[in-house]
Amino acid sequence: MPIRAVLFDKDGTLVDIQATHGPATCAVLRDLSGGKEELLVRMANLTRVDLAAQRLLPGCPVISEATDVYGALWARVLRRPLTVDFLREVDAMFLKRTLEYLHPVGDPAAVMRDLSRLGYRLGVLTNDAEGNARQHLKRLQVDDLVGFVSGYDSGFGQKPDADPVLAFAARVDVAPAEVAVVGDSPHDLLSARAAGAIGIGVLSGPNDAAALRPHTDILLPSIAKLADWLGGT
Repeated sequence: MPIRAVLFDKDGTLVDIQATHGPATCAVLRDLSGGKEELLVRMANLTRVDLAAQRLLPGCPVISEATDVYGALWARVLRRPLTVDFLREVDAMFLKRTLEYLHPVGDPAAVMRDLSRLGYRLGVLTNDAEGNARQHLKRLQVDDLVGFVSGYDSGFGQKPDADPVLAFAARVDVAPAEVAVVGDSPHDLLSARAAGAIGIGVLSGPNDAAALRPHTDILLPSIAKLADWLGGT
């Protein structure tokens, strides 16, 4: 079946995850630790964050998991209850800090404008909070091109489940097999596979080809040539 709709991952695909979330996560950890250096280092080690380099290390849950996953780690260290209010506090901290450091991968606005002109329906699927994602898309100047945004708190489920992909397909009135899910992590591609969609892996995030190839239908360096590839299918 032809591809009629494209569902993008956000971090690592549209947003440079290291340039954005590396320093932002370090700043959030400093905010949460309240200036207590020992607590900061403990949280950074637990989260697999390099404070000196301001980078997310392999296995860091911030790379692909939702706030309720790494938030649970932080709540335990801080001896705070894991509540909806705590998760919202963490999301608010991340929104503030990621907007300070937000760096795109290439020119996502140009890519998405081209796809929109070609008639593709566009959406974004992230394990970030929906509100944060919408603010990032607004800053990237692509919010008007996106007809569907699903975050971990949107009620459609989380990656790597099929449900948010199926929700997107239903929203834009296409079959799941007519959806291409574009992402830089196995979570993105597993969601595509579970839903019966096409999985397009991109190498613009922290995962290499060896990690993505078993789960993807096609592997691209980034989204820069996505319109060309779609035009050739």
